[in-house]
Amino acid sequence: MKLEKSKLTGNKTIQISGSKSISNRLLIMESLFENIKIGNLSNSQDTQLLKKALSEDSEIVNIHHAGTAMRFLTSYYSIFERKTTILTGSGRMKERPIKNLVNALRDLGAEIEYLENEGFPPLKITGKKITENKVDVPANISSQFITSLLLIAGKLENGLEIHLLGEVTSRSYIEMTLNILVKFGIRADFTGNIIKVEPFKDRDLPEINYEVESDWSSASYFYSFCALGRETIHLKSFYRESTQGDSVIAKIYEEFFGIKTIFAKEEHTITLQPKPDFSFPEKIILDMNNCPDIAQTLCVTASTLCIPFEISGLGTLKVKETDRLLALHNELKKLGTYTEITDSSIKSIQFNDPEEDISIKTYQDHRMAMSFAPYCLFKELTIEDENVVEKSYPMFWEDLSTILIQTNHE
Repeated sequence: MKLEKSKLTGNKTIQISGSKSISNRLLIMESLFENIKIGNLSNSQDTQLLKKALSEDSEIVNIHHAGTAMRFLTSYYSIFERKTTILTGSGRMKERPIKNLVNALRDLGAEIEYLENEGFPPLKITGKKITENKVDVPANISSQFITSLLLIAGKLENGLEIHLLGEVTSRSYIEMTLNILVKFGIRADFTGNIIKVEPFKDRDLPEINYEVESDWSSASYFYSFCALGRETIHLKSFYRESTQGDSVIAKIYEEFFGIKTIFAKEEHTITLQPKPDFSFPEKIILDMNNCPDIAQTLCVTASTLCIPFEISGLGTLKVKETDRLLALHNELKKLGTYTEITDSSIKSIQFNDPEEDISIKTYQDHRMAMSFAPYCLFKELTIEDENVVEKSYPMFWEDLSTILIQTNHE
């Protein structure tokens, strides 16, 4: 897809669908506890694949590229006694490590086999009654591994006590999961590095209606457009008191790019408003350990404005849809930004002129496509394999067309 050089139209309103992170958690809870009605469910491919898997009674479940579904379903299928499930996915999914989650489940008594390569999907899961209730889990792995265990914890006969070893990564996502459990009447506590979830004993769960707030990760791309285009954008169904860790994007973009977030309580609408005469910082130094999914967006915004940056806390990006740190390193060069990367950080070292014809590889990663899109406010570019956005935000390109006006080539 070619994005022509464009300018931003002010005062447009966009409705982003429900948070993918919240929706996926709720789908597991709905399947385990019933009596739950979900409103504003995410329309992302990941969520639809998980919903489809939960609705089918098939021995072989293929979740394609949906990493969240792979992790959540690994624990989910482990507790259905005498049910055997083959859980598989795409070629890339078979390269994404799942050993730490499988080890934790095995320690609890689950029966899981690797069908191809040790430590990676596909998995053969034979459901069992799990009575063990204490497990050690490395804290610096994907928070989705921990969430996967927490979502089944209330169904375990003796509950679950997780001891997190080391520094906790993406703590906000764990707290989001616990917040959902508590709303469903499941007692949970997160003190220090120990999480305790009590077994849910009440068989008569009252009907719960849960309206999913819109996705802050998806909102991040419009913060980038606003920062670069300096026009106002309105986004619907967002809440000031959000459980999503990526809601920190509001604070980050106000501090570093002068984008103020105004909350309208009545309509749950946020207005992204550029501050006039804002002075950009000399350098951005930030630990994004609790919000790694918005790091790509920030790096592209800073690169476009030639603001030096040093972002740490990004260890989980290497095991996402692609190695996102390497992907950023490669593609930012095309914008003229040279970087140094480690296993958990990225740092700009030089800004040069952009390439004449920019074509951004997406590496089967939805966030690569969307995070680089705002660069079209400065120069035309091509986004390869634009359909990857279906994973989290299928309407992205349509929504984009409502806020952009093409400009004449210079």
